[in-house]
Amino acid sequence: MAIPWRHCWRWTIGATSTSVLETICGFNGRSATFAASSFRGTGAGTGSGKEGLSSRPVDTTSIGNYILTSRHKSRLLYPTPKPCCSKGIHSDAKLKDPFSLAQKDLNHLYDDIKKELFVSKSELKSLCDYYFDGKGKAFRPMIVVLMARACNIHSNRDGDLLPGQRSIAMISEMIHTASLVHDDVIDGSNKRRGMTTINEVWGERKAILAGDFILSAASMALARIGNNTVVSVLSQVIEDLVRGEFMQLGSKENESERFKHYLEKTFKKTASLIANSCKAVSILVNSDPEVQEIAFQYGRNVGIAFQLVDDVLDFTACASQLGKPSATDLKLGLATGPVLFACQQFPELHAMIMRRFSTTGDVDRAWQYVLESDGVDQTNYLAQSYCREAIRQISLLRPSPERDALIRLTEMVLTRDK
Repeated sequence: MAIPWRHCWRWTIGATSTSVLETICGFNGRSATFAASSFRGTGAGTGSGKEGLSSRPVDTTSIGNYILTSRHKSRLLYPTPKPCCSKGIHSDAKLKDPFSLAQKDLNHLYDDIKKELFVSKSELKSLCDYYFDGKGKAFRPMIVVLMARACNIHSNRDGDLLPGQRSIAMISEMIHTASLVHDDVIDGSNKRRGMTTINEVWGERKAILAGDFILSAASMALARIGNNTVVSVLSQVIEDLVRGEFMQLGSKENESERFKHYLEKTFKKTASLIANSCKAVSILVNSDPEVQEIAFQYGRNVGIAFQLVDDVLDFTACASQLGKPSATDLKLGLATGPVLFACQQFPELHAMIMRRFSTTGDVDRAWQYVLESDGVDQTNYLAQSYCREAIRQISLLRPSPERDALIRLTEMVLTRDK
């Protein structure tokens, strides 16, 4: 359902032309080109940009209230898109391939991570090295590397990475992998990236210890960077991961609060790592809080869009594409974007959400309701709006191949199938 890259979109509500993100979050008719100094972010997670810019706060409760009031309003929120020229958003140059630009910096990433995880005990080493086999997409380190180079060029330096910036790319992958190990234990998962999970191979206790060890190694690497602000920013990620996991264990009775809860949980569990890693590499090269906020907001918006697409794929992709069984979220009792939007057309879902799809037949019925509704389309449109905001943010940096690659990356987020 992703919209082709050659178009950006303008959404019309009444007589006012505005982006979906602006509509949901209550911006009052500001132009899409307003300065970064007036932008603080919307929805979940804006508090993580503590060293960022001061600006008027956005009432995040309006997100759920606006989206989840009625089916009629839901249709108004996402009308038929109208194409417009995208040249005003990014440079006219051919957008660079993110993987190609980042490849040089990522070539030995996993080997270097394994050095950080070096232990003499062979079994612990096997557990820690299990997911660092070099076969992953390295999505997060790639964003961090590209953001670092883009910020370096913006700050009148050459594009080469500083040692600390490359360390942050490694640390982001280590924190992410440790969180996956712990998540698989919590969820009782037996598949991850098409592989048998660590908890399935070695047992839950050893899996938890392995995740803890990876986190401790990441913390030591972080301390060696020697920048207290960077340590503070990346420590926020670990706190967010824990808080996000607790949020996932609960639900909200009120439907508008439920959507806000979902977006905040999405930020904490997925987007915080990307946002704060991007901010951290900008801190090492530029003391300007506006540049740091641009980096943070790009990562936040791309991260939320990435998870929204992931939630869609749980309904539209088969297990062989995802590397894990489909309908995973429903089986875990989780109501993601497609379900929350579908609830407006099928109120029967409300009771299922509150009992976390625990009654026999709930998962199958909820699956069918989502497919019969426009929940998947609505979630895709919401992901597109976050990507548009990511493009607007990164376009404030000085033009460079890396900046344009980060723009291209938003297309890849929207069109991925696994």
